[in-house]
Amino acid sequence: MLLRQDAAIRDRIGAGATLDEAVDPSNKEFGPLAHPEQVQMRVAKRAMMLEAGMQPYPVHLDVTDTIEAVRAKYDGKLEAGQETEDVVGIAGRVLFLRNGGGLCFVQLSAGDGTKIQGMISKKEIGADSLKQFKQLVDLGDHLYLRGRVIASKTGELSVFATEWAIASKALQPLPALHKDLNDDTRTRKPYIGMIADEKVRNMVRNRSKAVASLRRTFDDHDFLEVETPMLQTIHGGAAARPFTTHMNAFDLDLYLRIAPELFLKRCLVGGIDRVFEINRDFRNEGVDATHAPEFTMVEAYQAYGTYDTIGQLVKELVQKTAMDVFGSHKVTLLDGTEYDFGGDWKTISMYDSLSEALGEEIVPNGGPDNPGTSVEHLGEIADKLGVERDDVENHGKLVEHLWEHFYEDKLYEPTFVRDFPVETSPLVKGHRNKAGVVEKWDLYVRGFELATGYSELNDPIVQRERFVAQAKDALAGDEEACDIDEDFLEALGVGMPPAGGMGMGIDRLLIALTGATIRETITFPLVKPLALQ
Repeated sequence: MLLRQDAAIRDRIGAGATLDEAVDPSNKEFGPLAHPEQVQMRVAKRAMMLEAGMQPYPVHLDVTDTIEAVRAKYDGKLEAGQETEDVVGIAGRVLFLRNGGGLCFVQLSAGDGTKIQGMISKKEIGADSLKQFKQLVDLGDHLYLRGRVIASKTGELSVFATEWAIASKALQPLPALHKDLNDDTRTRKPYIGMIADEKVRNMVRNRSKAVASLRRTFDDHDFLEVETPMLQTIHGGAAARPFTTHMNAFDLDLYLRIAPELFLKRCLVGGIDRVFEINRDFRNEGVDATHAPEFTMVEAYQAYGTYDTIGQLVKELVQKTAMDVFGSHKVTLLDGTEYDFGGDWKTISMYDSLSEALGEEIVPNGGPDNPGTSVEHLGEIADKLGVERDDVENHGKLVEHLWEHFYEDKLYEPTFVRDFPVETSPLVKGHRNKAGVVEKWDLYVRGFELATGYSELNDPIVQRERFVAQAKDALAGDEEACDIDEDFLEALGVGMPPAGGMGMGIDRLLIALTGATIRETITFPLVKPLALQ
């Protein structure tokens, strides 16, 4: 449709039509565009440039300086009206345009939002070139200017152009940049958000800084970064519902990974004693302010570590990231409140804190000889409190649901919640002193789970028992239960050293550091197509 209309407009321009004559305001064949007449006009300007031998999308322009560098060098150094003989070549997006008589003004913006004024004068470039400038340049275009650095009569740092060129002709008009973008536009068209909203640009940059900081800290501790498979024949490493796909070459059903854990542990078996991965995971579950189906995780495993040592590592990772991104352990959230990641972090026990909240002791399930608090009694408590229950239940699931009812969204300061039920943590080593409990912690920040850590299970016999129990849950209808991974069990049989392990969502780390939602931390979040709404 656009191609057909472009051809028609180019024919009119080639026949000598003016811009206004080349555009048909009644034409609605440009599709569901917000401003079809404006798009036609911009397409006509592109056609006029081609007809005149000008390139609307040139291969190369002599950009010798960044807007940021010009600002850094000259800001505050020139008096109003002062001119220099320093010539620069800059480019940026046109965010403001004022076409006067013999003098035009533009505001160019660099990718980071740094802006500078350009001045285009008939005296400097000639009447014909100025006429073309007025006729062809629109808001949103990428514009190249070459000229002298001056301060305008009002003191505005400017480039007084001796040469100009359109670097990229924008066919779609930008939204009104002085108005707030609605959330739907910002989410569906992140590139518009980046142009219009400094907060969106900052999030992209801060995310990159955070990932770089994590890598530096791991490198400081001699961790090796690896990449493990995204497509897996067996889903495991976490309790979650997987996405499925099919490989035509092998006629094989596969899963998008829910976690890299089992492959990273194979690295421990192979002698890589400190290993980490920062990559994407996929979980076919609910979407809310802290959950997305596609997200970025960091997982790390340290031979001869425990959940205690790995907890100290996670604290260091988070605190160093806050320092590297924001320059302080105390960060300012999007709502203006401050949050402090510094100092000592609180630690509580899941069973002790739940017992305190209920006013009765909840005892872990230590096996047939020490069954602990029964599933029936825990279910009665859940029903009284109105706590949602699963179709497939056990002691551990009920304990976690009850604990979440009392505490999950109330742990505001950084808090390690330790010692989880064995039933819900099939890959974690049993507690060295407490039957029915595993050496696992979850780190809560501002009322949500940020990270998790373990003393890793490395006994292949116990691991098989845990996998078998999970397989029984899967047969009973638990879609989050792990399958039995025979290859992983074989690897454990070769011998995996004792280890501590951790996992932390990068998206959630940005939520913790900024107060944003998970969609705001992901540069291109998955959104439901409009056609399905």
